[in-house]
Amino acid sequence: MKTTHLVTVLGRELSVRSSAPAEKVQAVESFVNARLHEIGSALKNGDAQLVLMLALLNISEELLELRSSAERGGPIDASLHRLLEKLEKA
Repeated sequence: MKTTHLVTVLGRELSVRSSAPAEKVQAVESFVNARLHEIGSALKNGDAQLVLMLALLNISEELLELRSSAERGGPIDASLHRLLEKLEKA
């Protein structure tokens, strides 16, 4: 069941509907605001639209890299496979 949550991004309050628990919605809100602050403080021009676009591009790049890593059987999967092999040999 989706619940309405109030989040604030760049000082603007938004009403969003999500089936995620409130804690997860707050974690996403904090993550987004931290990233926006990080990018905004690195720019001379604090244009909100530019900050949002750069944050979107950065987060999208990270997401695509994580997906690609998961498809290749990322480092965690490789470590788990090595551990399983060791356990099977024991």
